[in-house]
Amino acid sequence: MRCLFFCKPKIKKISTTELKKVYLTSKKGKYFLDVRTKAEFSGQSIPGFVNIPLQTLSNHLNRIPKEKEVVVICQSGMRSSVACKVLKKAGYEKVTNVRGGMNHWF
Repeated sequence: MRCLFFCKPKIKKISTTELKKVYLTSKKGKYFLDVRTKAEFSGQSIPGFVNIPLQTLSNHLNRIPKEKEVVVICQSGMRSSVACKVLKKAGYEKVTNVRGGMNHWF
């Protein structure tokens, strides 16, 4: 039975290791989103990720394709988790959160 009202939307979670070894080697069908501030992004970022800060995400959903899996990262995993919930609520079906964020990247 499908849950319509009280269920949390399912958000896939991956590690930074899985991001490196699986997701970034085959980018087809994926949209990579970094929700940190512009200053954080310009200081250090992963090639292929697009920066849309969390605080402006709702205003820029039209830039994010709904037909692709959206892979979301931030500094620690907190903002990306919030961003994933925003995306799910906006109708995005394939949303993936990178656990630990940039703190676990290197």
